[in-house]
Amino acid sequence: MTTSWDPTAPGVLRLPSGRLVRGRGLRRPLPHGPEPTFALYLLGSRPAPVVWEHRWLRWPDFWLPSDRVATAAALREAWTRAEDGRVEVACGGGKGRTGTALACLAVIDGVPNDQAVAYVRQHYSAQAVETPWQRRYVARFQ
Repeated sequence: MTTSWDPTAPGVLRLPSGRLVRGRGLRRPLPHGPEPTFALYLLGSRPAPVVWEHRWLRWPDFWLPSDRVATAAALREAWTRAEDGRVEVACGGGKGRTGTALACLAVIDGVPNDQAVAYVRQHYSAQAVETPWQRRYVARFQ
């Protein structure tokens, strides 16, 4: 069994179920402490190599994912893995795309769509989910 994230560590979001997911910006150094066991990287181009298992979703800055079906599947995989692993969700700055993905994870975890952005802004970052179309994506996420 893998140890989860420290719930008080920067960027760690506790979902209502108790699952912990770390959001971060890839333009900042890797935080001290344990490495992720699984990560979702939300970038317009392929991320730098890492030693842990990860998925790359083509998701240009300030926009929406290129493949919504693949994104929904990857988010569900991340949610499942967060039950007993250290899951990280990251984009360049750690706010817009990362916040949008974390809000979708909150929806998967049972937060109503119309409350998910507020949940992530309260428990992760007040700047999470930057654009109107990202908010709309969360509102319509299934």
